[in-house]
Amino acid sequence: MSGARKILIFGGVALAAFGMLYGLHYAVFVEHQTLDGMGGSLMAAFTSGAERNMPQARASIEAYASTKYKYVRQVDVHSHWIGLAMLMIVLGTAFDSVALNARMQMLVAFALLTGSVVFPLGVMLQTLTHGGTLANICAIAGSGLVIMSLALTAFGFARSPN
Repeated sequence: MSGARKILIFGGVALAAFGMLYGLHYAVFVEHQTLDGMGGSLMAAFTSGAERNMPQARASIEAYASTKYKYVRQVDVHSHWIGLAMLMIVLGTAFDSVALNARMQMLVAFALLTGSVVFPLGVMLQTLTHGGTLANICAIAGSGLVIMSLALTAFGFARSPN
């Protein structure tokens, strides 16, 4: 088994396990409180609107939007880690057929693993900074590494005589 295959398969398994554990942690310890907060914000918004208290209704809607922003990203984080991990495992099983030299295969495999970790990590950081610069840079750089790695992999498969 080549080094690139090992990186993809074992890195994918480790990333899938980490993504599942993160998702389990989120579901057990965070999600229910988050959903309760979203429902409470909406209830407060509708109640304030019915009472014609527009400033309070707007504040409640903004609280809902902020909580929803964080919730969606947290769910995206664990699903992206798991999805990218599954892609790495599948690619790893056939990666020796990619018509790239061994050094380039290692570079592509390492870039795909790095991007698959950094992209969702950047999305998670967005929940802390609400779209801060560092979080956006991580998410963009990670997704760029994934896209570049997958493009090189597709090129290698297209060149492959198999």
